[in-house]
Amino acid sequence: MMHYEIKGDCLVVYIRDDLDHHAVTYLRETSDRLIEAGNVKNIIFDFKDVSFMDSSGIGLIMGRYKKVMFIGGKAAVTNVGKTVDRIFKVSGLYKIIEKYDTIQEAFYENRI
Repeated sequence: MMHYEIKGDCLVVYIRDDLDHHAVTYLRETSDRLIEAGNVKNIIFDFKDVSFMDSSGIGLIMGRYKKVMFIGGKAAVTNVGKTVDRIFKVSGLYKIIEKYDTIQEAFYENRI
């Protein structure tokens, strides 16, 4: 389904299924708990195996973006497929959240 990894001050969320209202509840609670536990400033959502995302997914990304921005961090997405990319473009999320091809690119080339 999904798993989490903390690398330095960054929480990486590996989403491995469609991001709908069922998955969002668990993801929101778990990622918020990890952010609030301390030492996490930035968040990266990896969409490698996601082919569908509904409006609750947009809300999830926006909410986590606001949380990390409040503490001076950044949010990014990686490995975004065509369908989800179109949703991000239409919703305007790319105006506030950076998109990278890979997690490594987000870390090393752009200092997330």
